[in-house]
Amino acid sequence: MEQEMVATVDIPKHYTASPSSHIGTPHLTINKEATIDLDSSNAFEGPEKLLEVWFSGSATDLPGQAGPLGLKAVSADVWKEMLDLVNCKVLSVIESEHVDAYLLSESSFFVFPHKVVLKTCGTTTLLWGLPRLLEIAALEAGFPHVAPQPTKGIAAAATPYRVFYSRKNFLYPDQQRGPHRSWRDEVAYLDQRFQGGSAYMIGKMNGEHWYLYITGPDTTLTPPPSPGREIVETETKVISYPQKLLPETMTDEEEDETLEILMTDLDEKNARQFYLEDASAVAEGRFLQKAREARKHAISSLGSIPEEHSESLGGSTVLNTNHTDSSFDVFEQTSSDHSGFNSDEDDPLTFPEELTTEGHTLGTVVSETCGLADVYPTSKYPDSRIDAYLFTPCGFSANGVIPAPGGAPVGTKKGSDATHYFTVHVTPEPQCSYASFETNVPAHQCGRETSDIVDHVVGIFMPGRFSVTLFEAKPSDDVGSGVKTAQKSKNMDAIKGYKRVDRIVHDLDGYDLVFRYYERDDWTGGKPRLGEVL
Repeated sequence: MEQEMVATVDIPKHYTASPSSHIGTPHLTINKEATIDLDSSNAFEGPEKLLEVWFSGSATDLPGQAGPLGLKAVSADVWKEMLDLVNCKVLSVIESEHVDAYLLSESSFFVFPHKVVLKTCGTTTLLWGLPRLLEIAALEAGFPHVAPQPTKGIAAAATPYRVFYSRKNFLYPDQQRGPHRSWRDEVAYLDQRFQGGSAYMIGKMNGEHWYLYITGPDTTLTPPPSPGREIVETETKVISYPQKLLPETMTDEEEDETLEILMTDLDEKNARQFYLEDASAVAEGRFLQKAREARKHAISSLGSIPEEHSESLGGSTVLNTNHTDSSFDVFEQTSSDHSGFNSDEDDPLTFPEELTTEGHTLGTVVSETCGLADVYPTSKYPDSRIDAYLFTPCGFSANGVIPAPGGAPVGTKKGSDATHYFTVHVTPEPQCSYASFETNVPAHQCGRETSDIVDHVVGIFMPGRFSVTLFEAKPSDDVGSGVKTAQKSKNMDAIKGYKRVDRIVHDLDGYDLVFRYYERDDWTGGKPRLGEVL
């Protein structure tokens, strides 16, 4: 959810934290100062910019002088400095053994030992943070790097293993800042830093489409500019036609798999759950229900207390008496100021202030009531943690850290791959409604088909149309395609209530990419709002 931040807020030296008592379980840290006067009234551009930079192909085999923690050894204050360049503030952090998940005023930031994932929306200047990110990886985390040249104003820069940058087409590109006003400017900016990158536009030029910039393994940094040397602009290849089905990816934990669902034209009535007013009403209702249940439980535990009337004490008072034909209800006779709740409907219940004002409290309520908490339920992932925030007057963001059941610790083979993430962001206003869901939890690990996850997520947000992008690292052996691949494709073509309009399959360097675009069966909203064209 994009916020126009006015105040400059530093991350406190000591967060308000709730550390876990169970070693290895993710715990949450909240930066309360950054949430003061946080307002989303000026939000308008939902589609996010997504940057993923790998400095090693493995979290357990880090090159150079990087220690076992790699990028996770970098302090929150250092990352905060980089995020200032992007125009984001840290709201809270989930720290876990394998990944730290930062919930931002404008989306999310994930730090693994060997890679970072930065996703920002609105008018954020994501790519402006890239040079500082490379410098941090070099100087703070110890990855192999190109030495700085202070006299030329060139900072140290770690050499990435791979770089991915992607986004959906913007609705309002003219209101973006820096290199984000056009895809061509973004590609030129990336070309200035990396050699051998490839750029793609996936989808119809006159319909919903998605942009991608990717480098091959062992990326090479572009040398500093010099007289007579020109940087050749990378041409964007347009992929707008279906290709043959790709073989099914082998289910190996060391593979990289990312699912992204980008949804527009959300059902207006359903989207009200992401407004502060509606969420507060739900929270108060849940509080009242719990209060009533607590009252009933207390009454059943206490039973009836004999009562005697004493005029001198002005009303019903509990006295030692032998009368047993009348009973006294403690909760009927005690004010809400003392009991915390009151059965007298004429004297309304006083609700805790956080149920109507606190973004993290309301975010938790929304994540539970909308069904998000059930995508990867704690019944299957007991150590999972969701960090959610509801903005004022509307908008919602959430990060989830999902340790695999029985995951191996860091330092053992496949250790860092035992924890994955998901992230959700919602802009519910009708004129620019948008929701995104991204996860790298492997489909085989959650025991559900990708189509089941898509169906669940789409059911939460009820979009008029949406696109699904699935990135899967290629297996070393393509055994096992055949019937399973065809069945998976068939399931993805049968999302309940929607018809698939486009399917585009592409073979990238080391990855298989499948892009699908859907519209609701009864969709009458016309053509997609393009906003920008290539």
